[in-house]
Amino acid sequence: MAQKIKIGRLTNANIYVDGGSLLGRVEEFQCPTLTFKQSEHKALGMNGTVEYYSGIDKMEGSMKWTSYYPEFLKKMANPFKAVRIQVRGSLEEYQGGERISQTSAVVFLTIQPKNFPLGNFQQHDNVELSTNYGCTYVRLEIGGEVITEVDVEANIFKVDGEDLLATYRQNLGI
Repeated sequence: MAQKIKIGRLTNANIYVDGGSLLGRVEEFQCPTLTFKQSEHKALGMNGTVEYYSGIDKMEGSMKWTSYYPEFLKKMANPFKAVRIQVRGSLEEYQGGERISQTSAVVFLTIQPKNFPLGNFQQHDNVELSTNYGCTYVRLEIGGEVITEVDVEANIFKVDGEDLLATYRQNLGI
């Protein structure tokens, strides 16, 4: 008998800004993508060219608001102050047409706003506001287990609990 496929579904989330819930106030939240920089290496005697990891590119994302929320927009108006964000969802797993498990999926971010939206207004339509941000810290946890963690300012890059930059920091004396 063939093994049934397990399907993961994460279809909704809540956003927290500095601990305050944005339930129903954010239409869309785009998390940053970890993009690994690669540097080319070629040398005499090599039959080809290779690329090796050389760092992480800048992390950026955006959030689309459903209206004006002064208590949160005030936090997004200051480009000199870091904002702590949590994106919390419930990861469901299905097999054989039945839900077999639910677990937490949480993304922790430290961001700096890159713009302050004043909105687009149209008759009979909700105002459109979108905040773009740069990110210096991100951690993904699923079921309480840390999948990855990146802190650009502290030179931390962990995957599955392994500190990939521990020796690098030691070699730099930091």
